Amino acid sequence: MIDSWNITIPELTGDEPRRAYIYLPDSWEMDPDLRYPVLYMFDGHNVFFDEDATYGKSWGMGEYLDATQTQIIVAAVECNHHPDNGRLSEYSPWSFYNGGIGRVVGRGRTTMEWLVHSFKPAIDEEFPTLPGREHTFIAGSSMGGLMTLYAVMEYNRYFSRGAALSPSLWVAPGKVDTLIRSSRVGPGTVLYMDYGSREISNHAQTFKLLGRTAAALLDRRVLLDFRIVPGGDHSEASWERQIPFFMNTLLYGRENQ
Repeated sequence: MIDSWNITIPELTGDEPRRAYIYLPDSWEMDPDLRYPVLYMFDGHNVFFDEDATYGKSWGMGEYLDATQTQIIVAAVECNHHPDNGRLSEYSPWSFYNGGIGRVVGRGRTTMEWLVHSFKPAIDEEFPTLPGREHTFIAGSSMGGLMTLYAVMEYNRYFSRGAALSPSLWVAPGKVDTLIRSSRVGPGTVLYMDYGSREISNHAQTFKLLGRTAAALLDRRVLLDFRIVPGGDHSEASWERQIPFFMNTLLYGRENQ
């Protein structure tokens, strides 16, 4: 079952509504006492429905979860669509400058503070979640992938596992290094990270940056699953094909939990 409703994020966009989405396994209808781990996802409008997706193609997450009968709740929130770099601002932990964009004020910390202190408590209250860190995951792509890396490191007390697809490490590579090396990383922290081979061909420096980031994560004893996706590109269609890989990482070893 997938449901959606309007929410507001006063700290970011005042009273302006945006959509939140929730996926619940069908098993809950048969046994309302069941409780599930939760995967939070960025760019919620791209997660489930083609008609809501920015470019008309979603990840089709609901179809995958139904087909595999994966026992997890997915909670996703629409991004900021303002033309004045609204999404880049909300999905960057740091301010940065790009020649083609200008200066972008990073409000990623505000986004995460809202997510862990407002949205997550509301989801835990309303839905049959397992609210503890060991059952709470996060995922996203592109700028959402950067935010996933940030969330797993800076908000590790809330998220034990994450999936960062095509993360926009170019935004602030030095600050990403500092984040990884200075964060308090709890036991059992798991991260899936990937990048498409076609993306790398378009951004030659990304290969070195990915390697440096992976090495820093391994130095912190993060249990890292790192892939270069053959033929992968920067699109929802490509990220959809990675769902089996990152979901296997997020749920690996949890069979007896």
